[in-house]
Amino acid sequence: MEGIGDLAVIVDKLSAAAFDEVPVAELLEVQSALEQVYRRLPAVQHRVMAAVKAQSSPAELGIRSWADVLSIRLRISNTEACRRLTEGELLGPRRSVAGEPLEPQYPATAAALARGELSAEHVRIITRTMKKIPPRVDAQTRARAEADLAGVASIQAPEALRSAASLLLELLDPDGPEPNDEDAIDRREMFRQLILGPQDADGLSDLRAKVTPEFRAYLEPALGKLAATGMCNPNDETPVTKGTPSAEAVAADTRSLGQRQHDALMTIARTALASGELGEHNGLPVTVVVTTTVTELEDAAGVARTGGGSKLPMCDLIRMAGHARHYLSVFDEHAAVPLYLGRARRTASPGQRMVLHARDRGCTYPGCPVPAYLCQSHHAETDYRAGGKTDIPNLGLACGPHNRLVKEGGWKTRIGKSGRVEWIPPPQLDAGPPRVNPLHHPEDLLGRGEDP
Repeated sequence: MEGIGDLAVIVDKLSAAAFDEVPVAELLEVQSALEQVYRRLPAVQHRVMAAVKAQSSPAELGIRSWADVLSIRLRISNTEACRRLTEGELLGPRRSVAGEPLEPQYPATAAALARGELSAEHVRIITRTMKKIPPRVDAQTRARAEADLAGVASIQAPEALRSAASLLLELLDPDGPEPNDEDAIDRREMFRQLILGPQDADGLSDLRAKVTPEFRAYLEPALGKLAATGMCNPNDETPVTKGTPSAEAVAADTRSLGQRQHDALMTIARTALASGELGEHNGLPVTVVVTTTVTELEDAAGVARTGGGSKLPMCDLIRMAGHARHYLSVFDEHAAVPLYLGRARRTASPGQRMVLHARDRGCTYPGCPVPAYLCQSHHAETDYRAGGKTDIPNLGLACGPHNRLVKEGGWKTRIGKSGRVEWIPPPQLDAGPPRVNPLHHPEDLLGRGEDP
């Protein structure tokens, strides 16, 4: 488009401009002008995205969702893409079922944004406040509230807008929601969660949870038994997991309550895995899969990697190996575990899955963080329906949603010269590299990757 080209020319001109000799007062005016232009651009993006949606669909572009379209084309996170889409639905142009143009859901906010009066923080405060207004408030009052918030945001900083928004909610709902048993049940269903956070530099992870009354009822007796002093103590030569600990074990236990509950949950998880009652998942028994090198194992130093993408210090791996069944993946001599099945079967064997865990570590789709535990084996070079063989050189890991993207007229995959699975998007989504997923191989980004 001609306007986009003109904008790029102006930005190039400003990028080459010298500001060293410009008076401070004029520089501050430049800052204000640039900020206003920067704030107006999201309104244009909302209109562009609305036009894209009116002409196409994610399926026609060979992708699952509009968030994925933005993530791929703009190289932004899925979280940022979802934020932009949500704001676009509230502040962008709309059309009725009959195709007639409609004003945005939040017209006053959309107009202020188009004038460059609102920052991204202003918009977030307004949209979150409007979402909190009780459904019983009538449409006319809601519209006035949105206009009031937009008016405040146009002339005030976000801190003042936040205070005004808080007062507005108090005025619209002074007594708060009425207590209701059904609402309490809905709230429990909505807010229950358990989130295993990423590892820090020491390998530790945050585990955040909000549990239902039922879950708590199960936890209380389990922790009461296994988190008692002297139970499940990893510092003991033989930790007590059944029966009653001896007086010596109790006296030697110096752990805090939090540490004892940590060790109790670890024991519960290990016992569940060792029971064999969890069956199979994606072609493998539900178990801990860890990959490392022979050198690191012999030296008892270094860090191994689990099928979930986490890092495991070698000392922990050796301790875990004391009560585990071992599988060894050998990449050049693999007669014991068949890795070349040809057309004998469509799905990968457990032995092949082990090798894929070690090689790919997770979904090979660019930017996908799904670890190997949650992935399927994918015929990456030649699809099985097209005569592809279930051999390791033809296989790669892919999560279910991305695996289903590979089809005629959609995405294509191949094994690149580096041994990594490469994903080729449909032409309309092709914004150039990356073709491979570096999330599970960060060493490749620094040029320190090893030949697979």
